[in-house]
Amino acid sequence: MDFGITIKPDIDIPRIVSLTQQAESSGFSHAWIFDSHVIWKEPFPILTLMAASTQSMKLGTCVTNPAVRDVTVSASLFATLNLASHGRMQLGIGRGDSSRRVLGKKPTTLENLESFVRTFRELNAGKTVDIDDVPTSFPWASGQMPPVWVAGYGPKALRTAGRIGDGVILQFADPDLIDWCLGFVREGAKEANRDFSKIEVMAAAPVWASDDLKTAREHVRWFPALVSNHIVDLISKYKPEELPESLTSFVRNRGGYDYHHHCEVGSDNADFVSDEVVDRFCLIGPVEAHRKKLEALRKLGVTQFNIYLMCGEEEATLDTYAREILPAVAGV
Repeated sequence: MDFGITIKPDIDIPRIVSLTQQAESSGFSHAWIFDSHVIWKEPFPILTLMAASTQSMKLGTCVTNPAVRDVTVSASLFATLNLASHGRMQLGIGRGDSSRRVLGKKPTTLENLESFVRTFRELNAGKTVDIDDVPTSFPWASGQMPPVWVAGYGPKALRTAGRIGDGVILQFADPDLIDWCLGFVREGAKEANRDFSKIEVMAAAPVWASDDLKTAREHVRWFPALVSNHIVDLISKYKPEELPESLTSFVRNRGGYDYHHHCEVGSDNADFVSDEVVDRFCLIGPVEAHRKKLEALRKLGVTQFNIYLMCGEEEATLDTYAREILPAVAGV
């Protein structure tokens, strides 16, 4: 199992770079950054600094979307960063949540996502693509196509990930729900005559290693609230029997959601989230509990665990994982 970190670009840029360097030296193989350009800093200049400050770490967005930027702009950004990083870029992409909703817009469609990915790959591969009847190409690009990770929760998005993704991003650490999700990824892979075993699987969630469960839960309670935005969207599109109760039931008492306090420890966005949901969706508790849950995820087929590194005491979290968890789980 690989390990990655995701950083929320609301902290000082030198500290983002420092955390990325610490993670690389600790054995983490991936560093990701949120892309929500209104509520936080624009990620691509920061990714440039992250690339310049690391040697081998793979870097990318977790996640961007097809609607905020023209596909030629996004493809050019990644092609340029791939040159600068010597081929270390990764594209994490979804339909768009906070970056769209904070502007009063809805997430885009899966059809737009699939079209975006196809054009993105062709441009990065150095091919010529007709865009609005204009032949378009990047003759300067390296020809290397960044791996594409597709984020999703519902059956349609997960099948899309199976059809087109090099990897799938699952934003929780609940083994039962991940097992449910991967069933649809397998279906999508089969539809496209792809080998499911070649698709990378990321579980992404915050962590807090401590025997003090009460304190640990308060540091990560914001995360199921983040997930709830996607679940509310799912409920509007699927019949109740098409979605597991363990995924949908926790949003019944959900109130409003303020995106200007997105992913914020202590935000009242998370007041409705129960301890039971926190325990399922996140990794908390003593070190041995982390190891046990990570091993369960690995057995399900998770190939990368991505720590949402935004709960406070980030340097200490990296140190704990480097000393006590990565050697046992990842062999680092």
